[in-house]
Amino acid sequence: MNASPSPVSTPAIPAGSLARWRTVDIVVVAVVAVAFGVVFWAWNYVWAVLDPVFAAFRPAQYLISGVWLMPAVVAPLIVRRPGAAVFAEIVAASVSALLGSVWGLDVILSGLAQGLGAEIVFAVFLYRAWSLPVAALAGAGAAVGMAVHDFPVYYPPSAGYDMGFYVPVAVAMLTSGVIVAGVGGHVLVRALARTGVLRGFPSGA
Repeated sequence: MNASPSPVSTPAIPAGSLARWRTVDIVVVAVVAVAFGVVFWAWNYVWAVLDPVFAAFRPAQYLISGVWLMPAVVAPLIVRRPGAAVFAEIVAASVSALLGSVWGLDVILSGLAQGLGAEIVFAVFLYRAWSLPVAALAGAGAAVGMAVHDFPVYYPPSAGYDMGFYVPVAVAMLTSGVIVAGVGGHVLVRALARTGVLRGFPSGA
C-alpha cells in the first residue's frame, strides 16, 4: 500500500537535537492538529448519522473510529519530535470541543489518552523508526488509549457491559487504529512528501 520506501532511521536529526523543537515544527503540528480538529467535528456528525446503521451490532461502529486517532500518527511522522502525538491529539480534540462536540470537554481527556498511546510506541523506538509497521503500531497504541478512556467513561461494567461487549469493541478499535490511523496516516504523509510541502522536514527528505 506504500508507494515508496520509508527509511527506518532519520540521520537528519542528531540524537542531541531530538527534543529541540523548532518554531516551524510547532507551527506545522498546530496547523495539522487544527485541520484534524475540524475533521473531528465533522466526523462527530458522521458518527451520529451512522448510529442507526450499527444498532444491531454496536461494536462494529468502532471500525470507523480511527479517524479520531490520525493526528497522533500523522504529526509525529512529519516532524519526528517527542511529544508530537500528544500535542496534536490534544489540540485537535480542543478544536473539536470548541466547535461543539457532543461529548463536551471530555474529548480533550480522550485526546490525551490517544496521544499518549501513540507516543509510547514512538518512544519505544527512541523516535528513530518511522516505517509503515511502526506507524501501524502507533495507530494501535492510540486505539489502546481510546479503549482505556472510553470503556470506564462510556461503557462501565456498572451499566451492564461485559467482556462480550468489550472484546469486539477493542478488536474494532485496534483494527481501525492500525488501518485508518496507522497505515492511512503513513500513506498520507508520504503523499504530502511527494508534493514537496514537507521539504525541510526529515519526512520530506
